Amino acid sequence: MVLVSTNPSLNEPISTYTEHTPAECDRIVREAATAFSEWKCRPPEHRSDCLRRLAGLLRTHRDTIVALITAEMGKRLVEAVAEVDKSADACTFFAEHGPEMLTDEPVATEARKSGICYEPLGVILGIMPWNFPVWQVIRYAVPALLAGNTTVLKHANNATGCALALERLFREAGFPENALRVLVIDVPFVKQVIGHPLIAGVTLTGSPRAGRAVAAAAGAALKKTVLELGGSDPFLILHDADLNAAAEMIVASRLLVTGQVCISPKRVIVPAARSQELIGHLEERIRRTRMGDPLDSSTTYGPMARTDLRDAVHRQVEQCRQQGARVNVGGSIPPEPGAWYPATLLTDIRAGMPAWEEEIFGPVVAVIDAADEDDAVRIANSSPYGLGAVVFSDDPEQAEQVARRIRAGCCFVNTPVRSDPRLPFGGVGLSGYGRELGAQGLREFTNVKTIYVA
Repeated sequence: MVLVSTNPSLNEPISTYTEHTPAECDRIVREAATAFSEWKCRPPEHRSDCLRRLAGLLRTHRDTIVALITAEMGKRLVEAVAEVDKSADACTFFAEHGPEMLTDEPVATEARKSGICYEPLGVILGIMPWNFPVWQVIRYAVPALLAGNTTVLKHANNATGCALALERLFREAGFPENALRVLVIDVPFVKQVIGHPLIAGVTLTGSPRAGRAVAAAAGAALKKTVLELGGSDPFLILHDADLNAAAEMIVASRLLVTGQVCISPKRVIVPAARSQELIGHLEERIRRTRMGDPLDSSTTYGPMARTDLRDAVHRQVEQCRQQGARVNVGGSIPPEPGAWYPATLLTDIRAGMPAWEEEIFGPVVAVIDAADEDDAVRIANSSPYGLGAVVFSDDPEQAEQVARRIRAGCCFVNTPVRSDPRLPFGGVGLSGYGRELGAQGLREFTNVKTIYVA
């Protein structure tokens, strides 16, 4: 079977890749397991040296990687540059601070000596999406490798070129040849790889549907999983907020990567008394944005990653419209070829509509009116997702108190939600479980082992 990567701006194929056979997959997993037996014995400080070299290579080859990201999934150049730079910075952070996070921790008991040590598990299967084709891999693979694991990567089909480029960079950085290996396989074969006896754990960034399938397969084999499954993040605007500033932040963060970001603000919750004022600000800003060529610096947002994803977003918008929502801006598919969809503003959103109940993974802003602060928290927590949330207010202390009432893995006050290597990242509910990044993420794929010396 052949996998194809397609340029979403033109809906034309870029490259084709021959899928690995079951026998080839078995060999790759076994080679990664052999590499693990040697890699786990190297001290964290040695692994850190490889990470420093990887950071340098990401910066040295930035232009080439950026061009590949933009070609494969349509990301604007400035966004692709930021992604590669962030990936390099994460390598540097874990190189500097990771070994300390993995040091043994003494625990006082009646024993002569007792405490905790962190030991790697083995070969970790990473199943990654296309929206951040470099960062998502770095986000899971760097902590996993630093902890002493090795990994096999099943990337999104339309990001296969990015996956293979990263495989080469890891080798060039001094990691063992088989420390990070790419599996060129389609979705139906993933379950079989999860069940491979040498796969010790699985991490997925994807949809709840994919999460259920991965969790079921891994659970049947009693293998550790970390699932990051997207979100329908609320953006709560309190009564005292500067609506002009709020609208600026909402539009900028919602159109990042053409709305294809799990932590972008998908439900804007505003006091009903100030709703029309906010809508006016949002309409003005959205109409000033420019959809266009991701290679053009004047472009605000480019195409979506695939036409089928664009069509799915349009169906959700149409369903909202049919259920009584108002489409203030956008909401129609342009005639030109490619995965284009305009920035869209939905208002009069009510419970039961896709913009309330589901994740709309595209350039769509949905405004929901709230009677008061308690009602806003109720609406925020009514979603089955629980990844991120923003609270926007002129009173940061009050905003923090509201943030603590929201069911989410990460809550940000007066700034967009973002992942940071210093802090754990992940969600609850349909957004998944487990954490990436920070000390917690570094230790996810380790055996937290108790040592007790009487």
